[in-house]
Amino acid sequence: MTDLLWQKPGVKLDTRIQQFCAGDDVILDREFFLFDIQASVAHAEGLQRIGILDADELAGIVHELEALAADFEAGRFVLDDRYEDGHSAIEARLIDRLGDTGRKIHTGRSRNDQVLVATRLWLKDRLARLLASCREAATVALHRAEAEALLPLPGYTHLQRAVVSSAGMWWSAWAEAFIDDATRARDTLAWVDANPLGSAAGYGVNLPLDRDHTTQALGFGRMQVSATYAQLSRGKFELAAIEALSSAMLDLRRLAWDLSLFTSAEFGFVALPAQYTTGSSIMPNKRNPDVIELMRASYASVAAGRTEIEHLLSLPSGYHRDLQFSKGAIFHAFGRGLGALELLPDLLRNMQWKPDAMRAALDPSMYATDLAIDLAREGVPFRDAYRQAADPARWNEGDADASLVARTSPGAAGDLRLDVLRERLDVLD
Repeated sequence: MTDLLWQKPGVKLDTRIQQFCAGDDVILDREFFLFDIQASVAHAEGLQRIGILDADELAGIVHELEALAADFEAGRFVLDDRYEDGHSAIEARLIDRLGDTGRKIHTGRSRNDQVLVATRLWLKDRLARLLASCREAATVALHRAEAEALLPLPGYTHLQRAVVSSAGMWWSAWAEAFIDDATRARDTLAWVDANPLGSAAGYGVNLPLDRDHTTQALGFGRMQVSATYAQLSRGKFELAAIEALSSAMLDLRRLAWDLSLFTSAEFGFVALPAQYTTGSSIMPNKRNPDVIELMRASYASVAAGRTEIEHLLSLPSGYHRDLQFSKGAIFHAFGRGLGALELLPDLLRNMQWKPDAMRAALDPSMYATDLAIDLAREGVPFRDAYRQAADPARWNEGDADASLVARTSPGAAGDLRLDVLRERLDVLD
């Protein structure tokens, strides 16, 4: 490992303690490394603007940071246990290439300042991807709701056959769900779009750092003004990002449950694309819906990340090393969550209904609610209409198509109001 900036003379480094304190930083920082480099370029530009670096020194640092980014992406530079973390690796590279000029890069910074801005940029990137995935899933669902508005599909309550529903109602539900999820992702992205760079360890430094410049250079929507609040926001902003992700993942989990049921032999309503299934290693007759099962499972990682950060935040104000663990929490939450969500739109595009099986599952009892409403419309008090409609002797083979057309309450099959959803979705473009 390279020399530690913070190591004091005469203090022997205990390898086990250092490994414990460093944790998985080197591994996790691979995820944030390019963002750390990007922020370091902006920080160097800010130092030049206040006279800490001259023009030639800035040019050398920017050149070497860009070369390091290229080497990292190409695999020529590996962030490994030679370094304490990604920040020390950046500084070591600059010192190796530029000598004393490289040593100036840490002026006015703390390692916490570095990780805070790198993870903030990373969160912005992930929230943008979350927004895009939710918007795409909503677009597909809305398109299929329009195309399959009156395709009969059994509707269930308590996992029991209840009423005649439609593919259009099923699709419109997911369209609106993912529009809401996209809206929350967009709003959360706008909320966390605040530049913490230049807050040091939460108390500023004795330099007129050009934080307005770094805010603009890094594409932040605003500067996080209070250096101390920049520390208080660490964990709080991460928690908000995971909560936005969890909204979409909760919807994905329930959608995956539907598909798990609908693809089973007992239901037989849906055929999945072949690439979303795998063969059994022991049962030659099986094709298993592994992808949707893992989609369903992915919420667990998101929930775990949320819980980990929530428990980290039981701290007084100021920086605490506890917050180091928030890096792993957001990495695992978004790694699993986005991985699942980004597979969803193509699944929704390519899954196929089995209309014959869907119609065959509609039995006479599923028209009982229609009968009760029809009797009530004719003037029979609803309680009496309900009792009459509950009598199996009153049940007949119904007309699924007529039932759906007659379901004219707003949001039901006969009045899906898809134009309203389309307007909400268009605003997100």
